Amino acid sequence: MAENSIVRLENVAIYHSNNPFANVSAKKLKNYGQLVLSDVNFSVNAGELVYLIGRVGSGKSSLLKTLYAELKLVEGEGYVAGYNLRKLRNRDIPYLRRKLGIVFQDYQLLTDRNVFMNLHYVMRATGWKRETDIRKRIDEVLQLTGLENKGYKMPFELSGGEQQRLVIARALLNKPELILADEPTGNLDPQTTDGIVELFMNIAASGCAVIMSTHNTAILEQYPSRALLFSNGKVNEIDLAERLRL
Repeated sequence: MAENSIVRLENVAIYHSNNPFANVSAKKLKNYGQLVLSDVNFSVNAGELVYLIGRVGSGKSSLLKTLYAELKLVEGEGYVAGYNLRKLRNRDIPYLRRKLGIVFQDYQLLTDRNVFMNLHYVMRATGWKRETDIRKRIDEVLQLTGLENKGYKMPFELSGGEQQRLVIARALLNKPELILADEPTGNLDPQTTDGIVELFMNIAASGCAVIMSTHNTAILEQYPSRALLFSNGKVNEIDLAERLRL
């Protein structure tokens, strides 16, 4: 794996399974679950922003779930943030996820706590001890995401764009090597979407890799970057400049 490669997948097949962490032999592989993607090969380096594009149900979310180990990798080779996904033990999954930031479309915020306490809870849960360090880091991520004056607000008092910025702030708390964002602008208006994509581009420019799934191809025209197309059970890199000329 290249020195600055955060993600590398080689000859990977991705399956849906009712029991994703069952032990699977080569003989039983064909009965493991539904094949979603096959022959997946790509890498992502530090500081890159990579779009995953394709229709709903084309496998984008399944690939992201494989990268953060919600789905087990049982075929091919996969490495994320220094972890071998084929050899990953259940007890190591939390440590992998501390090196990642995960941004969900549906926010998954704690609705009974304000912005500050949503972040404080995550930091305590992931091993931060010193209150001064916690408060300093919360201030930093709120500044980065433009929420520096919103710490006292409850989630329901925030706009959709502000809630998504809070989710991104939460994803940044542990200074991740990689952000995985699953349709992060799917529920947002165009102007708010622009602000979120610009934020992801700034995060990538700081050295953190970003993988973002989207079905909004207008984003690619305004904010071009590497793009992987999901179609017919395959993943192929596309020449975005050529595609936009068509």
